[in-house]
Amino acid sequence: MRPAGTARAVLIAAAALVIALAALVGSLCFGSAAIAPRDVILALVARIFPGSSAAMAADPVAITIVWELRLARTLLAGIAGACLGAAGATLQGLFRNPLADPYSLGVSSGAALGAVLAMAAGLRSPLGSGSGVQASAFVGALLSAALVYAVARAGRKTAATTALLLAGAAVGSFLSAAVSLIVSLNDRDLHRVFFWLMGGFGGKSWPDLTAALVPATASILLSLGLARPLDLLGAGEEAASSMGLELKRARVLAVTSSSLGAAAAVSAGGVIGFIGLIGPHIARLVVGPGHRRLIPASAFAGAILLMTADAVARSVASPLELPVGVVTALVGAPLFLRLLAKRGVFA
Repeated sequence: MRPAGTARAVLIAAAALVIALAALVGSLCFGSAAIAPRDVILALVARIFPGSSAAMAADPVAITIVWELRLARTLLAGIAGACLGAAGATLQGLFRNPLADPYSLGVSSGAALGAVLAMAAGLRSPLGSGSGVQASAFVGALLSAALVYAVARAGRKTAATTALLLAGAAVGSFLSAAVSLIVSLNDRDLHRVFFWLMGGFGGKSWPDLTAALVPATASILLSLGLARPLDLLGAGEEAASSMGLELKRARVLAVTSSSLGAAAAVSAGGVIGFIGLIGPHIARLVVGPGHRRLIPASAFAGAILLMTADAVARSVASPLELPVGVVTALVGAPLFLRLLAKRGVFA
């Protein structure tokens, strides 16, 4: 890589980190009780450096709100957004389709079905993120991704864009109906389960954050390891195979990583759409199509978007808290329709 390219990459990485930190601090400012950015920073420093002058100047109420009520959920939103962003970039590279993401292809619905089945079996409440829920969500996401791809490829050599989107919509609708049926038949905590399915991080705490770290990290690292295979797939399956790529292995690993990311996100905050679509598109405008940069940039973009959406959800109708999935859908659905029209899918 040329020095100029290295300097640009470092500058972009630094800018992404600064924006992510700004989104984190900004998200901590908003809620039913607004806190000034200075007080948020002092509250953060107070727990990290308890004997410092900043700790002495910090507001005890702000410290409690930031550390006990908002920080864990904001970090969890960032982790879930990073998973969805990386999963979206991976699926778009795998299918060579910029309209693919865990939500539009039904992967998130499969993860939700797996999670709800685990909850109905009593593995964990809908407000928790136990390992049983995560494992069930992962299996559901994996099976739904495989089903969508198999349906889209039926009778053809490759899965066309329209076929993938239609198969994803059909499978996603069917799985969502199955989720609603299970929830209706198991009416215990019905309201909380439905609110969880609409996406949200209310009531999340440090144990939930800890539970999400391992699958989220594994998903993103696995996606990063697929950067070169995804770049080769961009030239077409025949060209990629002629360059020595094991297509079956690459597909399995890509579906596994994206399903694990979707499962981690669903277990953390329910079904949240369009982050996996918007994040990679923003990242692609900044860093280009190469997956070595696109995947981490998509993770950063997803984290920033979901932390911002969480702040909007808990402050725009305060003291009421909107589902985060509603906020992301209001922004993401029009963008998705615009991308569909731009690609001529409606023609």
